[in-house]
Amino acid sequence: MKIKQFEVIPLIQRGLLLKVHTDEELVGYGSPMNYEHGRTVERAIHDMGDYLLGRDPRQIEDHWQALFRSSYSRQMPILLSALSGIEMACLDILGKSLDAPVWRLLGGSCRDRVRVYGGVGGGTAPEDYARGARERVKEGFTAVKATPFPEAVRYIDTPAMTESIVARIAAIREAVGPEIDVAIDFHRAVSPAMAKILLNELEPYRPMFVEEPTHPENVEALLEITRSTTIPIATGERNTTRWGFREIVEKKAAAVLQPDIRHCGGILEMRKIAALAEIHYIALAPHSAADPVGVAASIQAMAATPNFLIQEFGGGAGETLFVEPLKISDGYIELPRGPGLG
Repeated sequence: MKIKQFEVIPLIQRGLLLKVHTDEELVGYGSPMNYEHGRTVERAIHDMGDYLLGRDPRQIEDHWQALFRSSYSRQMPILLSALSGIEMACLDILGKSLDAPVWRLLGGSCRDRVRVYGGVGGGTAPEDYARGARERVKEGFTAVKATPFPEAVRYIDTPAMTESIVARIAAIREAVGPEIDVAIDFHRAVSPAMAKILLNELEPYRPMFVEEPTHPENVEALLEITRSTTIPIATGERNTTRWGFREIVEKKAAAVLQPDIRHCGGILEMRKIAALAEIHYIALAPHSAADPVGVAASIQAMAATPNFLIQEFGGGAGETLFVEPLKISDGYIELPRGPGLG
């Protein structure tokens, strides 16, 4: 079996769909990260394609290592996005060629279903957030996540600003009760000093985790925040490969890692990140905010990951992409049984 063509299709919500065609008529699907640089990612895919055309798509680890190690800028997210999409598509082809889901190729599953959480939008009023949370619960979610920062926050802001942020989370907790998990995304919106103030005020509402309480480039700042609170701290959506997570893990600067399968290096690389985290008792809650293909690929990886916590459900159920859209039941998605990515 040989790779004969790469096809990249732009999707709504800034997504890309990669199709890898083979000479045996099997087609593999992948989801390279896009957001602001879709054309650049597409160009990188075709550049990597110069090496891959005519090669066996099932030699996944060999191709990954060759493309990663031959790059001068190994950790560049654009390149890792292209490589992640290609790796997913090749695993999809491998699964289809063996008539097996990807999770079975990873050693089988640790679970029959994967827990997911839904995002809560909202204006500025606490009731807006409460309403959004109730709607998510009605849709079947047992966990939700909100970003309670409709306004810019200064390095150290007023007590009134703190109270308004906390009130939004308090409204969600009151609306859904203690049986529903509530995560909070700080989305790098505050300084370390302001993060510690907010975390102290938010502790009574028992968040499942607080995501990206500050910019991820400074691991020492993240560690300082982590040590200041009992709330589990999560980070990682912007990190790539196991090397990009090494310092966070070794310093235990977070309790939860959030690699995005669309640019962390792909399915196999996410499993390696998870293994690194497992040694230090750190959980995984993969990021996937805008792409159902990314969610589907993450489900395959997390099915075989023992230290999995929860999966972000972003970008819809794939109603316009999938033969069988993703279905949530009691807060979970059942493992797909079809070949490849399912």
